[in-house]
Amino acid sequence: MKQLNTVVEDIYSTLQPLSQNKSVPIDPKLLDNLGENIKNCILHWATPNIESTKYIRMSNVGRPLRQLYFDMKEESDKGFNDSSFLPIRFLYGHLLEEILLFLVKLSGHTVTDEQKEVTVDNIKGHIDCKIDGEVVDVKTASNFAFKKFKEETLRDDDPFGYLAQLSGYEEAEKSNNGGFLAINKETGEITLYQPDELDKPNIHYLISKVKKAMDLDSPPEEICYPPIPEGKSGNMKLPKQCVYCSHKKKCYPNLRTFKYSKGLTYLVKVVNEPKVEEIK
Repeated sequence: MKQLNTVVEDIYSTLQPLSQNKSVPIDPKLLDNLGENIKNCILHWATPNIESTKYIRMSNVGRPLRQLYFDMKEESDKGFNDSSFLPIRFLYGHLLEEILLFLVKLSGHTVTDEQKEVTVDNIKGHIDCKIDGEVVDVKTASNFAFKKFKEETLRDDDPFGYLAQLSGYEEAEKSNNGGFLAINKETGEITLYQPDELDKPNIHYLISKVKKAMDLDSPPEEICYPPIPEGKSGNMKLPKQCVYCSHKKKCYPNLRTFKYSKGLTYLVKVVNEPKVEEIK
């Protein structure tokens, strides 16, 4: 039986003939399974469960408490329109994850328990799968995010709570050697990251902490991420973790948006007026 820690090299080895203009044999059953999974993926994407965003789930339990509070109890900021392209991004992310799992199966590894529902302290979640008996969370990532998995630095910057998510899934399945199988959606590179046990939060403590915070009458006061300098101007801007948050104006009612050549910049403090267009 193959082991999880060889999955990346086995995928590359399986696909090697293609670089030599040779064919790769594919079991028709694998293709049928891929087609069915892609169909279900698209159907699920096209019928989102809006109510699920109003509950604590394994997929959000590791997020910053203030953000999670707003997600569960408040509407998005008025005028927040970043969502126009997000459904497309989510769709191709889901499809790429299905293709990656197809490659795992094609390389001879065993994939089980796809989308199995699990529960820890009454908090539900769905594991992506098990590969060779180990819990695996499949991720598609930008080049920047991919480095966190490849270089094993996710513990230093984990705004989506991926480590907490994995910790919860492993606790439910009574395992501790799982990890993240990530694919760089810009290059196609694949990496496996199996975090150390000390890098994973205690899921029972974390769930208890989140439940208490969500029972508060007002949002937790501590902001998720502090503003950072915008160059040497003296101005302060939102950090990258806050840019796509749909609640940023709740934290900074006087937030100002400026259109630089590099994209939009959100300033929380303006000392020197930028010489670019302001978006109002």
